[in-house]
This record gives sequence, C-alpha cells and structure tokens, in this order.
Amino acid sequence: MKQRNLRPYRTMGLECGNNKIVAGNPDERSPSPSSPPPPEFSLNQLFKQTPRMVIIFAVVALSCLVLYHTSFTYPSSRDYNSFAIRTRLANTNINPNELKTVLEKATMSNNTVIITTLNDAWAEPNSMFDLLLESFRIGNQTKRFLKHLVVVTLDQKAYARCLKLHPHCYRLSTDGTDFSEEAYFMAPDYLKMMWRRIDFLRSVLDLGYSFVFTDADIMWFRDPFPQFHKDADFQIACDYFNGNPSDLQNLPNGGFNYVKSNNKTIEFYKFWYNSRLTYPSLHDQDVFNKIKFNPFITNVGLRIRFLDTAYFGGFCQPSKDLNKVCTMHANCCVGLENKVHDLGLMLGDWRKYQKSLANQTSTQGFAGSWTVPQLCRGSFHRPRAPKKKDGQGRKS
Repeated sequence: MKQRNLRPYRTMGLECGNNKIVAGNPDERSPSPSSPPPPEFSLNQLFKQTPRMVIIFAVVALSCLVLYHTSFTYPSSRDYNSFAIRTRLANTNINPNELKTVLEKATMSNNTVIITTLNDAWAEPNSMFDLLLESFRIGNQTKRFLKHLVVVTLDQKAYARCLKLHPHCYRLSTDGTDFSEEAYFMAPDYLKMMWRRIDFLRSVLDLGYSFVFTDADIMWFRDPFPQFHKDADFQIACDYFNGNPSDLQNLPNGGFNYVKSNNKTIEFYKFWYNSRLTYPSLHDQDVFNKIKFNPFITNVGLRIRFLDTAYFGGFCQPSKDLNKVCTMHANCCVGLENKVHDLGLMLGDWRKYQKSLANQTSTQGFAGSWTVPQLCRGSFHRPRAPKKKDGQGRKS
C-alpha cells in the first residue's frame, strides 16, 4: 500500500459551516457574519458602572483559557474527544471495578497482563480454548504465563466454561448482540466482535495496564518478551514481514500485539476505534493498515514496531526455525474446524520437536519442521459446509 493513495483522515469539529479552524492556530477563523455592536456600547463604561462585571468577565476569561490549554494536551485531542462522545456505544457494559479486580489478580510485576477473547464456539470442549491452554502447558517455560492470562468471554456459555478451566475470566457483554454463535469472516457480527474488542482493550489501557493480546488460535511455544522491542509503545505481529521492524509497509496481523499503557497508546486506541466510522466496511486490522500512515500517529508520538515472523509466525508466513519460534498463528485460514484440525497437528509437531531435542546427542541444533497448514491451505476459496457453530475465522 502506498501512502500517496490514502485519503487524509478528516475529523469532525475542524469545520463548522463557514467557520474553519486552521490547524495549529485556532484563532484564525473566517470573519463572523454578525453585525458590529452599536456605537454607544462601551465595555469600559460598563465595567465602571458595574464593578461586579469585571470579576465575572475575568472568571469567564480564565475558565476559557484553562479549557483551551486542556483541549490541546495532544494535537488532535479536542477533535477525538468530541468525536468519541458522539460515536461510543450507548452501553459498554464494562464495570471498571470488576475489570480492575481481574487484572490485579493476573498482572505481572510491571502491570502487564496477557489477554485473549473467546465466544462459545471457541470455548467448547476440544475446541480452540483447550488448544491454547495446552500450548502454554507444553511450551518452553510458557506454563508460568497461565497465571497472567485473562480470558475475556463474549457470552455466558464461554464464561461458564472458562470458570471451570481457568482462574482469570471476565464476562464482556454487549446489549442486543449474541456473540455465542458463528461469526463468519467479515459478517456484521464478526465486525461488531472485532470492534468490541478494540474498545475493550482501550479500557484496559485506561486502567493503567499494559497487555499482550493474543488470539485464541495462536499457540505459545516460548517466552515472547525477549523478542519485543524495548523502545516501542505499540508492537504488532505480521501476516508478512519484510525484515524492517520500523517499516509501515509491513502487513500487520491484529491477532497478536504488545501494547504499553501510556497517553499515546490510549489516544491511539480511541483514534483506531473511532476510525471504524471512516471505513465502515473494514475490520480492525484493515483499518489499522489505513491509519498507520495517518499524521495523527506522528503527532501523538506513537512508536510502532512490527514483529518478525521468524519468532511470531503463522500459516501466512511460518516460522521456519523451531529453535526460535515463540508463537504460531492459524492466520490465512477461515473455519473453526479447519483451524482446530491444523493447530492440533501443530502441537503434535512441537511435541516431536521436543522429543527429538531430548534424544539427540549431537551438539548441533535441530530445527524441526511443520506439517501445517493442511486444511487451512486454500480455506478462503473452498465453499463452507453448514455447521451448527463456527468460530470467527479470520485471515488476520
């Protein structure tokens, strides 16, 4: 995607009728069409006649000055604050105290948690949730991360199953929407689910918690933290990585990211969520692909890094060396049955790799290899048979 093909993002509040606010100088507006005050009007005379008005005038002027500076904490904050008021969901159903209690129990020493989301289809026995938990258990020193994993469930059935298997579960409900059934890629419920997630993650940042977000169809094999960039605010995996972690031309993957809680990331998640109205037919990952070039990113000072698929791979671009791989994602794949089948094979490949390491006598490293994707290969182009339930199969 080339930057010159992108339309500049236009925010609400920058134009109002014939009065235009000039960026960087809010006082440069078109002349007011209102008529001038009568000649006999004198502000000095008014102050002399009514000393109390001087005090009132000073208080109002001071208040306006404070509000002016407050609204410019970030270059675009005033635009997106008003934008958010108009576009947020009528009822987010997030209880900050309840959420904070769950996060406090799961947090690491640096106020960081690991978060995944589930609906009923992905939480059923022998489905995605079981595979995710199994990967943590058999990965190389990854079992310890289970105590830091917060499972955000999107329906009551998934929440009940989570409570049976895991200590840190949070029920995220949405008025008028049932996320328990299938949500096909790019269907309306799928889009609602993805944007619900973005808004929820912004709430986590608001509470002061950094997070590693992982889709449930990502298997954990090693500690990812040593491979994260120390100077980044927002780090995201890739479907395809070009070798340069700072290059915005990388094709990102919204299923795995590491985000530090600070004012920059909070403002960015608001911007990302609000941008769904600018690109109503796109899901969160494709919208990110649009807005990553937006001047807002530079203005807010957000430092973005893209993660190397050698460590954070997937079916789009697999990690080739099992001695390096940290996570593997069932991306470039749709259909819950396809994902579950291939991820089961992937865990089998990992077990064979571990067994080979234990039995080898050579000092040379053993790279191992994947036998996947299989059913996931070409899944976008095959007709999908009707199922009782299905997951939110996503390319990203």
